Amino acid sequence: MKISYNWLKDYINLDESPEEVAKILTQTGLEVAGVEEVETVKGGMEGLVLGKVITCEKHPNSDHLSKTTVDIGAGELLHIVCGAPNVAAGQKVVVAPVGTTLYMGDQELTLKRVKIRGEVSEGMICAEDEIGIGTDHEGIIVLPDSVEIGSSAKEYFNVKSDWVIEIDLTPNRIDGGSHIGVARDLAAFLNKTKPTKYQRIPVDHFKTDNHILEIPVEIKNPEACPRYSGVTISGVTVKESPGWLKNRLKAIGHTPINNVVDITNYVLFETGQPLHAFDAAEITGGKVVVQTLPAGTKFTTLDEVERELHEDDLMICNTETPMCIGGVFGGIQSGVKENTQNVFLESAWFDPVFIRKTARRHGLNTDASFRFERGTDPNGVIYALKRAALLIKEIAGGTISSEIVDVYPRPAEHFKVQVSYKNITRLVGKDLGAETIKNILASLEIEMENETETGLLLRVPPYRVDVTREADVIEEIMRIYGYNNVEIPSLVKASLQYAQQPDPDQVRNLVAEMLTAQGFNEIWSNSLTKAGYYEGLEQYKAEQTVNLLNPLSADLKGMRQTLLFGGLECVAYNANRQNKDLKLYEFGNCYFFRGTELKENPLKNYREEEHLGLFISGAKTAESWTGEQQPTSFFQLKSVAENILKRMGFVLSMLKVSETQNELFSEGLTYVENNKTVLELGIVAKIFLKKFEVEQPVYYADFNWEAVMMRRGKHKVEFQELPKFPAVRRDLALLIDKQVKFQQIEELAQKTERKILREVELFDVYEGQGIPEGKKSYAVSFILRDDLRTLNDKQIDKTMQKLVATFERELGAELRK
Repeated sequence: MKISYNWLKDYINLDESPEEVAKILTQTGLEVAGVEEVETVKGGMEGLVLGKVITCEKHPNSDHLSKTTVDIGAGELLHIVCGAPNVAAGQKVVVAPVGTTLYMGDQELTLKRVKIRGEVSEGMICAEDEIGIGTDHEGIIVLPDSVEIGSSAKEYFNVKSDWVIEIDLTPNRIDGGSHIGVARDLAAFLNKTKPTKYQRIPVDHFKTDNHILEIPVEIKNPEACPRYSGVTISGVTVKESPGWLKNRLKAIGHTPINNVVDITNYVLFETGQPLHAFDAAEITGGKVVVQTLPAGTKFTTLDEVERELHEDDLMICNTETPMCIGGVFGGIQSGVKENTQNVFLESAWFDPVFIRKTARRHGLNTDASFRFERGTDPNGVIYALKRAALLIKEIAGGTISSEIVDVYPRPAEHFKVQVSYKNITRLVGKDLGAETIKNILASLEIEMENETETGLLLRVPPYRVDVTREADVIEEIMRIYGYNNVEIPSLVKASLQYAQQPDPDQVRNLVAEMLTAQGFNEIWSNSLTKAGYYEGLEQYKAEQTVNLLNPLSADLKGMRQTLLFGGLECVAYNANRQNKDLKLYEFGNCYFFRGTELKENPLKNYREEEHLGLFISGAKTAESWTGEQQPTSFFQLKSVAENILKRMGFVLSMLKVSETQNELFSEGLTYVENNKTVLELGIVAKIFLKKFEVEQPVYYADFNWEAVMMRRGKHKVEFQELPKFPAVRRDLALLIDKQVKFQQIEELAQKTERKILREVELFDVYEGQGIPEGKKSYAVSFILRDDLRTLNDKQIDKTMQKLVATFERELGAELRK
């Protein structure tokens, strides 16, 4: 949300700079993302001056250009070649001399002394689009004769400079979603050191001029619309807004439309109360009806999109047809148009849940829905209505032609909250004193109903939807008092707590450091995801997805069952931005619905598991002149994954390893211990890469982190002396069938020689010339060592003969000569 510094000063007397204001707002919980200087016209018309065309004659070498001399009050006349058809001697014009920078859309042009068709040109006589005050390029701007030659165009066009403070507004702080809301917090903070109050623009002079256009209101769904108010203004003239109003809206990034619509937007950003202006001529039957309509009703909104209504969509209707989606978006017919003469102005308080669901259903996110779905001030409805009506009367003319209609059957009540001084001191960590506490609460418009020696009974205004408990009130006191003003105690009291063993955080950090040291980057993906990712999957069935009752959007409708899809989104995002060589990891929870509801214990319907996902893609090493770039491979990922298992205490030879049957992989391996899957890894299937528009292979490993932690808990670290006796290496070149895997050779070797065989490694695989069809050659190394004595040739030869015999008998292997 953007706040104009100049606009803010309408409600509070500020001596502080924009940067100081930004620091104060951040301290009070309205975190500032940035402060930027803006101007109503890009570039601020710096260098532009007002001048007079002294002479104007046809260019000797062009049919459409003119040679002019222009007086800008500098003593010497400027020679300017101009292409405008309306340029003539005697005109007062806007001139950009040499050195001036012009901003036309996204383009910048710094003027230089040039020759055009052989004639010198020392600047430019400007059109509207060239100085940023319009879009007309048909001819130059011709000014009144009364303008002073040499005066600044910036002053003539009243170009203003402002500072825009951008606030990252959290969902619970919609009370700060307006200039008055921000002024309220600023005043409360500054009031600690100097008397400071904020003030609203008074509307006491509001009165009804006549009763020529009375439009009654009926609310048929008071649960969705607890309050609806309106007033008519007759005889308005819809036209362009005055400069000050357009400048205010432009400063905060809002595009002006016309004076009536601009006023409703202005009051919205001023007070936080959304308004809507209807063309009274479109209110058939002369009555406004607030109701829901049958499901399937067609309605075309202002963006010219025909929408199908839900039975719970609250609509603002006339006696025959809907005119507006209440609190969300206007209809194409009922809005203010150029020929509108009479306006019905709406100000209402809608139920946040109704508005939020409607906005999500139709994919609409407007300034109005943003505020209504978070909770607006029910007691600010009439003030905003009067403020807008008076501005329309002042700017667009006309008369206030009805009494204010205010349908409010059940007025909102203040929240009553009991707070004790003892709890305030306990949570703050400091005795603030009763007077300080009461002053802060009063500055936040929180009323005291009763005071005792021990505490206060408070009445919190209903617009503070986030302050309903004692802890909330204490937080309000703290953010205004200032967290930084609470001294750090010299004595720290702590209690010993039972620490889970193994410590999950410590283990995660251990593995994270391992991966980071190998060039991996950690990612965090959203646990909310598209439920559609799981349609048609067998491994992760769609019916097992935990779906949200009130999803934020169609893209965030369900909770993830796997880390794969979030990781692929990250891979796609990076690859599309020329960052294709990726090594990523993520710790995260996955969620599952059991598919059958257990009414006795609903929590058992759901299951949550922690997983670790690894992703590698792209090139293995950075591009270099020292050698060719090699792509990543399945074996690179397998090595990393198995090292993690070893570090966590797994003995790889004790795991059951098989080809994965997971449809997510085109090829892969599954590691199982005690019938529980510990790890799945492989090459991500092309169907999923295509879905995420990833063009390069992606290798993915999925650890069931709960199973890993169970093994880690049983793992004991044992130490032994370094071997005193040397190890011996022997190599065998084995000719075997193609379907035989190295794992089979390793397992057979370990079973055959348990005493002195230490390691078995595959260091070469060969298929090709000299190798029979259906065969392959494995070069395997064997490390032998006896921890009690030095091995002799006889022992070594006996062991190798035993291994060869086993390979020949069990695998049909032959020794290559």
